[in-house]
Amino acid sequence: MADRHLEPDTPELRARWGAFAWTKDNAAKAKEIVARYPAGRQRSAVMPLLDLAQRQVGAETDTQGWLPIPVMEYVARELDMPIIRVVEVASFYTMYNLVPVGRFHVQVCGTTPCMLRGSDDIMAACKKRGMHKGHTTDDGLWTLTEVECMGNCASAPMVQINDDNYEDLTADRLDAVLDALAAGKSPKAGTQEPGRHTVEPLGGPTTLKEMVKANHDYRGEW
Repeated sequence: MADRHLEPDTPELRARWGAFAWTKDNAAKAKEIVARYPAGRQRSAVMPLLDLAQRQVGAETDTQGWLPIPVMEYVARELDMPIIRVVEVASFYTMYNLVPVGRFHVQVCGTTPCMLRGSDDIMAACKKRGMHKGHTTDDGLWTLTEVECMGNCASAPMVQINDDNYEDLTADRLDAVLDALAAGKSPKAGTQEPGRHTVEPLGGPTTLKEMVKANHDYRGEW
């Protein structure tokens, strides 16, 4: 599981992020997000605002983004919240990065279905490229994290890289995805199994076949 801790609040961190503020576009997005919630419930916007802040940090650093303490303080002021409440949210959900990450955050699922389907090979392929759990490579390209179930058990093993999932992986298939990302390309997300669209059986359905093209009524046949 990912080791969760805050990046130390140093003078250098304050110098870099102490003046954080929304860009013009993100200020408009933040206003629209807060307006979704009824009067007196604006603090409910903390999660989407933290995501927006993380993405802005990512755009400024050419990484997937993370949440320095001064940035979380900014969100707290925006929502008139105690900073500890914002930190509680950010530290609970692993979608928020609490320390700097690379351009691509590679999150490998190691839960039982993925493990049984070869997640150890996936992790080994990452390590072969110089990745180590909880660390960013020296070139700033990759950060590797082992995580718990991300809900793609039917197409295991899988990894999440930034906003996309890559499923039905082998070491070779993952290498192809990572090579494409490193080259600035956008590899196909989702299943990497040829002929598979989502998580349907290879070769098509094996039951309820008549439902593929029409709403077939089976009641008289059971």
